[in-house]
Order: sequence, then C-alpha cells, then structure tokens
Amino acid sequence: MLNRPPRQMTYDYIIIGAGAAGLQLADAMGDNPFFKEKSILLLDKDAKRSNDRTWCFWEKGKGGFDDLVHHHWDHIYFAGAHYANRVKIAPYSYKMVRGIHFYSVYLHKIRTYPNITFLQETVLEVKEMGKSVQVRTTTTVYEGKQVFNSILNPNPVCIQKKYPLLQQHFIGWFIKTKRPIFDADQATFMDFSIPQKENTRFMYVLPFSETEALVEYTLFSEHLLPEMEYEKGIETYMKEKYNCPDYVILEKEKGSIPMTCYDFASQNSQNIMHIGTAGGWTKASTGYTFRNISKKTAALIAHLAAGKNLNGFSKKNRFWFYDLILLDVLHQHNDMGQLVFESLFKKKRPQLILKFLDEETTLWEDFQIIAACPKRIFMKAFFRRLRYALR
Repeated sequence: MLNRPPRQMTYDYIIIGAGAAGLQLADAMGDNPFFKEKSILLLDKDAKRSNDRTWCFWEKGKGGFDDLVHHHWDHIYFAGAHYANRVKIAPYSYKMVRGIHFYSVYLHKIRTYPNITFLQETVLEVKEMGKSVQVRTTTTVYEGKQVFNSILNPNPVCIQKKYPLLQQHFIGWFIKTKRPIFDADQATFMDFSIPQKENTRFMYVLPFSETEALVEYTLFSEHLLPEMEYEKGIETYMKEKYNCPDYVILEKEKGSIPMTCYDFASQNSQNIMHIGTAGGWTKASTGYTFRNISKKTAALIAHLAAGKNLNGFSKKNRFWFYDLILLDVLHQHNDMGQLVFESLFKKKRPQLILKFLDEETTLWEDFQIIAACPKRIFMKAFFRRLRYALR
C-alpha cells in the first residue's frame, strides 16, 4: 500500500519521480535530523513494482548498497580490434543492482519516515510561483517551497547546438543456456569485436552463473536502431562468441541514456532543481548514473542543511571538459570509439581508468589518461572547441 496520511496541499519539499535519484534523495532527507520537521511529498506515476532497469557501478571494498547488490564481479574483460584482456580490478569490484529490489527496499524505508508521503500520481505541470512552486497532477494541485524534479524534458537538449548529444542505447537479454559457457567472475565491460558499421558498438555481458547472463548490444551514437538490429546482434554474438545458438530468453530490457555536456542546471529556477539524469547527474562520457546520484545526493543534503541557495549547487569541473572533448570526438567521428577505448585499456591499468571515470584522479593521473588517447583527433577536437568558445 502507498503511504497515505491525511492529504495536505502544501509541503516544504516535493520530489517528482521515484527512480534512483528521487528515492535516494527522499531517503537521505528522511534519515537526516535537519529535515525531521519538514513535510516532504514524493510523487510518481508508477507504483514501482516492476524490474524496469538494472544499474551497475564500481567501487572499492564494501559500500552502502551492498545489501542490494544482485551480483558482483572482480574481473572485467575488454576486447578491441587488436587487443583483448581479462584483468583483475581489485581494489574495485563491479556491482549490479536490480531495479525491483532497489524500489522495494527504498519504498519500505521511506514509509517509516512519518514526514514523507508517497503518492502515485501523474505530474502534468511544474510552475515557479516566486516564493513557492505549484505542482499540478491529474487529480490535485500541490504547492512546495522547493521542488526536486527528475522528469527529463529532452526538448531544450535536442534543440540546442552548443553541445553534442549522443545516446547510450541498448537492448539486453537475460539468457539461460543448457550448458555452462559463462565465466561468472568476469564482467565483459566492452567487447568491440563486433562489426562497428561506422558507429561505436560493443557487447556488454554480465554473467550471474555459468549458464545465466545479461547480454546487451550497446551503442554510443546519435540515432537509435530498429529493435530487430539489436536483437540480431545479440543472436550473432551468442553464436560466434560462445558457439551457443540454443538458449532461453528469461527477460528483456532496453534503454536510451543521453550523453551530453549540456548545462541541465540552466533549466533550474529559484525553487526548482532538476535531479538525476534530468539534472545532468549522468556521467556524460559513459552513461553511468547510479553512483553519481549517490555522490550528488550526499552533497545536495549538505547544501540544503547549510541553508544555501539552490542556484549555487551545480558547478562544472575539469572532468566536465574532458567529457565534452570525448563527446565532440565521437560526434564528429562516431566510428572512433573502438580506437579510443582500445588505446586506453591497452596502455593503462583498469584501476586508473575507473578512478578517472569516477572523477577522483589527480592532475598528473589525468595527464596519464589523456596521453593514452589518440592524440591527433583529440587535439583537433580541443582546438575546434576552443575556437567555438572564442566566437
């Protein structure tokens, strides 16, 4: 059942969307004494009872989501055109969380907070009213002092031309085979051995046992494909890589994650802040979001508790610029992704690459990563971006 205390129309905070960002923010507020006397409304059109997605991330040792981890891997496999390797990633571990488990646990926690109300309603409009925000649903009009919105509005991102917009798009099959073919301790991080067809295309495999795995056909590109092309790619990969044309498809998943350095904070107002993918919390160069949300949520809670203005929360750093240059390269030359990632994994330890993608490296470590990339195309992208900035 939904958490339904006597309905009120005005709240201190309204959170729109009970996905990874909305649920983590609601839980962090409920668990922090600063928000104990604050009224909080969480809205979502869905009851969150289906396994609509999986999230993956890497971290060192034990973490705050370990009770939710469905499986983890201590080795990753990378394959390019001329280089392939299975490597141990200690002290990191690659972890996977299933959506249905995450929703169940977090909604249960949120129902224990007396100051948080979760309602299943569809939001139609969010409107800044000066000192408050009006949120209109199909049944009710609510008012919040501050609103955190995780609903992505793609229109401003799509119509602007300053920053390239790619998609990380994929279809995945949860597969069960009759004979053991998978290495359950190895996540296939990127396998570029498949035909690239003038794109950046790779296979992504997460085995849960020797006979069960999630197998995904993934692209970093501007346009989506017909579903049949992803699925044909998975079929071909299972035959050619594993010599296994005979298997059962247990579940399917698909998704499309925006990869862009667009300034999502420009859509915020005095009392409205966008969070999650809608707030630019997705790592632009990779599409990874889950652990970024955890970091951003902790920072946002501290920001709110300190009484700071919402407009001062979002700040660009040097990693934003690194992401921008990579996306410029892939936008201009979408077939170069294999070369870029193969050069990185061939020359540098995976631990340094993961640390860099976590935005935790020093300037010297940044230089090592940058030096491992194909220099000519990145220098061209750098000077092209510089000329653009000086216009």
